[in-house]
Amino acid sequence: MLFPFWKKWLSYLHPITLERLSSPKNPQLAVVLDRGRLQLLSGNAIYSWDDLYHNFTIAFGQLNVERRSIADVLVLGLGLGSVPFILEKVYKCTCSYTAVEWDEAVVHLASKYTLPRLQSRVDIVVADAGHFVQVTKARFDLIAVDIFEDDHTPAPFESADFLRACRRRLRPGGLLLYNRLYNSDANRQASQAFYRDTFCRVFEHARAIETNGNLILVGEAE
Repeated sequence: MLFPFWKKWLSYLHPITLERLSSPKNPQLAVVLDRGRLQLLSGNAIYSWDDLYHNFTIAFGQLNVERRSIADVLVLGLGLGSVPFILEKVYKCTCSYTAVEWDEAVVHLASKYTLPRLQSRVDIVVADAGHFVQVTKARFDLIAVDIFEDDHTPAPFESADFLRACRRRLRPGGLLLYNRLYNSDANRQASQAFYRDTFCRVFEHARAIETNGNLILVGEAE
């Protein structure tokens, strides 16, 4: 979606709300033009922000994704579509995407505001991400887990069973990136415990990347 220059310019002075929606799964959704980029807000959380969604922008850079052979990407938790946006626009990766999103309202907004700006193919599945990784037979070079309800990750997606199902969906050498909040003492303690007690037991050679308020956990398939 194209915006007049004046509206983009004004968004550097003050965020401009473009649309508000409500759904049973996300009571407060807002698409905001902020600093010339599209942002998706839900309650207390930022679900997407084009290339300013720094958690993935920073992690992809540290992992040198542009030098890796990445053809098929699975995105669990679509938001407004920042993961494919960053990979295509910032790192010039030509990929085929499968995006799993459980909220049809979020799918509507991503399809309206972000996906038309991409050349990459994005196939959207409206489903529970945990169920999807259990039943699909597809395999991927990269999986991005970006699942939040407002500002917390639902418990089913913090289980070893979910992580093992994701690991089975990776091709040899494939990467899993798991986004965690890391912006308060409580969030830091919870994310460190999850990384130590669960994530590292599923992915033997795991690492964690701090990204200014978030923690990206990285696992690699052998």
